[in-house]
Amino acid sequence: MPSEDSGTEAPARAPWPPEPGALIAGKYRVERVLGEGGMGVVVAARHEQLGERVAIKFASPASRVVPGADGRFLREARALARIKSEHAVRVIDVGELPGGAPFMVLEHLVGADFGSLLEERGTLPVGEAVDCVVQACEALAEAHALGIVHRDLKPSNLFLTRRADGSPLVKVLDFGVAKTLEPDAATAMVRTATGAIMGSPQYMSPEQVRASRDIDARSDVWSLGVVLFELVSGQPPFLAETAPALCAKIIADAPTRLRDVAPSVPAELEAVVMRCLDKDTSRRFADVGALARALEPFLGLAARASVPRVARVVDHGALDQTVPSDAMPPPPPSVGPVAAAATTIAVPPPRSSRVPLVAGTVAVLALGLAYALFRAPPPASPEIAPPVLAASVVSPQAAVLPPVEATPEPRVEPLAEPARPALAPAAKSAPKPPVVTPAPSSPRASAAPSPPAPPSAAPPPPATASPKVDPLGDRK
Repeated sequence: MPSEDSGTEAPARAPWPPEPGALIAGKYRVERVLGEGGMGVVVAARHEQLGERVAIKFASPASRVVPGADGRFLREARALARIKSEHAVRVIDVGELPGGAPFMVLEHLVGADFGSLLEERGTLPVGEAVDCVVQACEALAEAHALGIVHRDLKPSNLFLTRRADGSPLVKVLDFGVAKTLEPDAATAMVRTATGAIMGSPQYMSPEQVRASRDIDARSDVWSLGVVLFELVSGQPPFLAETAPALCAKIIADAPTRLRDVAPSVPAELEAVVMRCLDKDTSRRFADVGALARALEPFLGLAARASVPRVARVVDHGALDQTVPSDAMPPPPPSVGPVAAAATTIAVPPPRSSRVPLVAGTVAVLALGLAYALFRAPPPASPEIAPPVLAASVVSPQAAVLPPVEATPEPRVEPLAEPARPALAPAAKSAPKPPVVTPAPSSPRASAAPSPPAPPSAAPPPPATASPKVDPLGDRK
């Protein structure tokens, strides 16, 4: 019996925090403790099969005494899982220990939180401090769009790591005190006995100190103002010896002027910080997007790319938060693929109506072309037929023979008329006349043939030969 009891009680009596070498959920091997607080502990571990290093957060036994603590722990995991920004720590897994204690597996980060940086460096340059806050605004913009208020922003919950290209990357940690803007969750997360006041009252807004249930995103804007104040000056705007006195100052007193403790800070930056710390929520920045735009002048060129991203997340999140089911359709119309689908649905009718027009046009062109082809022979025949028509007109009664004789004559006549080609051969036979060296005989020959020209016309074939033979006969 004792052995059975000890066996069942073993998980609850396990060493706290988990010792190095312990196996969690059969796959995560604990390596060392990374941090411990009133709400829980975070350890570094390694996945047994993948070899990937992770961070595991456990709820502390003291925090689990409060009713609903386990449910709040799982709500934090769900909240983090919904935030996809690179500036929020990524949730990998969740589970429970054999004794029922919940845990969540997070990405392992290499770097340092800004609380540690302040301890080492005292203060940060204005540009670096503003960049940290604006990057945090990216994660908070998405959280606020999902109805999640962090409620525990402080330097130690902002972690500085590096991207693959070496550029600085700020991660927002610990949504354990986060409030979901839903009626049931709000009542369950009004206070966390060991976390709300024991956590970090220096960074709480007046409305959070009063435990008001109507806390919204402007409470996180206040906390970011306190964080920025401390990063550039080295101290928070409210100081007191006890937690009650501190809370009283936050509610009733004006904050310390930033330039009173950090004279080198630009007056314009002081104005931005003081607006974050306005006790009247209506005079604060309405959201982190407005705060990021106000801080843009103090950013470097590379860091300014965060400002429009914050604004886009805030604007898009407002649509996402109002009506989740109805908000999803509106974004798709603005997306290229859906818009293209809509146009393809609208386009087919016009295309189908154009088909008859195109087909009709092609048919008309085809008919016109066919007509032109059938019509073409008449104009072509006149070009060849004129001589035949002329012959038929001259001798319409002359059977077929006259036209046959007439046809060669016109063909010969054109060749005979252009005697120029006939002269050309004469020119070729010119080499023979050069033999006619006696010049005196040529005049006689030219005079003698002139009378016989009429008889030569009677026999056309001999006429051509006679002129060539006559000179030779005379010479003889």
